[in-house]
Amino acid sequence: MSDNSIEAVVFDVGRVLYQWQLSALFQKIVDDPERLEKVLGEVVTEEWHFLHDAGRPLAQMVPERIALYPDFAEEIRAYATRFNETIPGPVPGSHALVERLDEAGMPLFAITNFGAEFWAGFRPQERIFDRFRDIVVSGEERVAKPDPAIFALAERRFGLPAASMLFIDDNPVNIEAARNCGWQVHHFTEARLLENDLNERGLI
Repeated sequence: MSDNSIEAVVFDVGRVLYQWQLSALFQKIVDDPERLEKVLGEVVTEEWHFLHDAGRPLAQMVPERIALYPDFAEEIRAYATRFNETIPGPVPGSHALVERLDEAGMPLFAITNFGAEFWAGFRPQERIFDRFRDIVVSGEERVAKPDPAIFALAERRFGLPAASMLFIDDNPVNIEAARNCGWQVHHFTEARLLENDLNERGLI
């Protein structure tokens, strides 16, 4: 039985459609385990990276960070120039679900916390996004999940009320924020469980 209340499916990108781990890059360029631990735990952290997701330009972030950690200038520059290497590949099974939804005629959208400069270097080579009607990118809008403002922006851009859209994200904080904004939600952990949910809803 189809869930007629859902008029669109809205995906997160990182860790839902694509794997993402800063260590995938730095394990290639840092041989010393203690130095690697320091890079990932203190210097180039996900928390610092989130500033770019939220709209801060790399031209500000990188020099500031190098001034703070001058001994790690090489790694900080590599973060800025080799970011695509932090994305090892698709999340297993997720792209097949995007394709099935698209082929079933379900409108697809995305809301992603992604730096504008990094998105510009990643999006063009990933054809899966051709199936999406619109993608809200936090770095371009300078507002990031879980801020309710990004969900309100997405409603306006996508032209549908929150209650008619299913939002899929791996981060429970983002899921809770979307739910509080009136969206239907699926907390993503693996494609098999998402497939079961989409099947139960009659969407694929």
